[in-house]
Amino acid sequence: MFVKDTACSQIACTMLIIETWINNAGDDILATGVQQVFKRVEKKYCINSLQYEELMQVLREHMKTDQYGEHTICNVYYDNYNNDLIRASIEKPVYKEKFRVRSYGVPCGDDTVFLEIKKKYSGVVYKRRIPFKLCDAKRILDTISSSDKISGNVVSRDANDSVYPIFDDISNRQIMCEIEYVIKHYGLIPDTYIAYDRIALYGINEPELRVTFDKNIRTRNDKLALEEGDYGELILDEDKYIMEIKTNGAMPCWLAAYLSKMKIYPFSFSKYGTAYKNQLLGVNCSD
Repeated sequence: MFVKDTACSQIACTMLIIETWINNAGDDILATGVQQVFKRVEKKYCINSLQYEELMQVLREHMKTDQYGEHTICNVYYDNYNNDLIRASIEKPVYKEKFRVRSYGVPCGDDTVFLEIKKKYSGVVYKRRIPFKLCDAKRILDTISSSDKISGNVVSRDANDSVYPIFDDISNRQIMCEIEYVIKHYGLIPDTYIAYDRIALYGINEPELRVTFDKNIRTRNDKLALEEGDYGELILDEDKYIMEIKTNGAMPCWLAAYLSKMKIYPFSFSKYGTAYKNQLLGVNCSD
């Protein structure tokens, strides 16, 4: 009991530090002009195409599709040889974390990708990310993985070391240090590729409200590089969507009422977790 209580206390203290840092990050928009820090409550739902069409009619009275329209999100999830991160995640602990590299569309050369850490504690999601050119991201990740120790400060001021960019922003330095620590602490390597097609909406009068619809969720366990293309095996039927409602707190009453009317209820689903189960069990976990 003492060990368990001590571990929980350590997690709580860690998340308090993270939340304090997030609250000090202003509007979460850093010098890059890209949102890099997120704190929100996320609820997932599995719906079919008929429900999707009916929902969209209602949502468009309160929300607008974002500037990207339907777009493809590509991810490479990292884990160690024992798959410790995803195995822990699917047990639904009070605290869990993951690391991934993400792009919007299939990148090449100087296209932007994001190094992202995502943590969930007591139902609240904390996400931090840094944008890099694809070529720089690959070089940085290779260098972190091949290093024998954690530097404690990923920002190199050595003129002879051009691997790490010099960050003048304290937030970027903090995120990069944490990325380096997570990779070295768990011994992370590329594990699973996941891509999907997304439509995202934001609230007209509630801009903090976001609703996303993901379809054609596909995965592969070879050619684990974003530039290799967005192909893969489907892990959900083509007729199915994963809807995710993201808020800073409570869901708007109008949305909660309509979901209840349509008998659409929260659904526990992890893209990475489902892909892992498919691979491990050799079955379609969406059946």
